[in-house]
Amino acid sequence: FNNYIGATLAAGLYGSAGIALAAVANAAIVPLVNLLCVLVFARISARHSSPATVLKAIFANPLIVGCAGGLLLRLTGLGLPPGIEPTVKALGQAALPLGLLCVGAALGGARLGQQARPLLAASAFKFLVMPVTTWGLCRLLGLGGQAAVVAVLFQALPTASSSYVMARQMGGNAPLMATIIALQTVAAATTLPLVLMLTLG
Repeated sequence: FNNYIGATLAAGLYGSAGIALAAVANAAIVPLVNLLCVLVFARISARHSSPATVLKAIFANPLIVGCAGGLLLRLTGLGLPPGIEPTVKALGQAALPLGLLCVGAALGGARLGQQARPLLAASAFKFLVMPVTTWGLCRLLGLGGQAAVVAVLFQALPTASSSYVMARQMGGNAPLMATIIALQTVAAATTLPLVLMLTLG
């Protein structure tokens, strides 16, 4: 999921409280989603089928490593060494445009007609099944207010550009992933306001 969009919308809706809720959502979702993605690729790909290869893929995933490193720095209270934070921040800000450039380059060879079925299936799951299921679970568990809105928002976000990088790295269908990202990013301009209207209403 594109957490850049999610964090921006959460901050716009609820200010500092929205940023805090977005941080909680990221901490809960990012490691889990990336772990599941690696396991799925291991299940369907012959070259990632052995336990050693799966473990190597997990520990080589930059998002999992980044989350683990951040958690370690937080728990130990060490923080980043002086002088490193500006460099890390600059690299982080470059990640989104670089990912989008990769996606754009991959779109040149995409064949939309042959990809219609997986495109529609992925988008229906992302924009309908996931937010509706999350809303239902929030109601069932008694979660309401700002926390419920942010939870539903993060489950209705379009797919992130890092998905293309992972698909390419692990032998998936990278051109299809690029098309999914592009389509969902455009569609989110309509679906996200609708989700927020229904959730806030």
